Amino acid sequence: AIRAAKKATSTIPIVTIPIVMVTGSDPVESGLVASLAHPGGNITGMTSVTTELIGKRLELLLEAVAGVKRVAVLTVSPDLAAKDEYKEMEAAARALGVKLQILRARDSNAIDNAFLAMTKERAAAFVVIPNPFFIQNRERILKHAAKNRLPSIYPDSVYVENGGLMSYGANYADLFRRSAIYIDKILKGTKPADLPVEQPTKFELVINLRTAKQIGLTIPQSMLYRADKVIK
Repeated sequence: AIRAAKKATSTIPIVTIPIVMVTGSDPVESGLVASLAHPGGNITGMTSVTTELIGKRLELLLEAVAGVKRVAVLTVSPDLAAKDEYKEMEAAARALGVKLQILRARDSNAIDNAFLAMTKERAAAFVVIPNPFFIQNRERILKHAAKNRLPSIYPDSVYVENGGLMSYGANYADLFRRSAIYIDKILKGTKPADLPVEQPTKFELVINLRTAKQIGLTIPQSMLYRADKVIK
């Protein structure tokens, strides 16, 4: 959506229409802004996902599920291995002593096939890489997770609220509040190019105990104490 807005406004030579993004995953890598400190152009706002969170999610998943040796990674990217996210996760996997199974899914049938591959290769848990496509298809993903009794961690609490096991990511309500401040500054005359893109400062761990019980998993009490929200 942000790329579409940028493309639409880039053809307007006289009036520059400001764009405030709320959940840009990696605006520099995707070419939306020149840099976080100096975005340039007409786009600024929030970035919702940092590379460091990828490894942290894997660490939290393995803390919740002891003894895991193989973890599947659900991604949309055609070449995840070339991305910093994968490098971060691979480093975390080596440190934690687990092997990764990278599975690409860009349509509904591919999601079904990905879970078939997980069970065939005996993955004991899976991680979902942030992408709007997976949010749109979360019911299908969650159905497979429940059917196969697979522990999982997601980048957004919306998965957990709909039956996913756990999530760790930015606090989106906070991102929307911060975006309102940006809009206020722009309406008062500040140029988007002069407003640094902000990274999230609030992260939340959400755990669904109902789901844990359904798949026969006992979440360590130490994790429950640290959770920002526990669904019982």
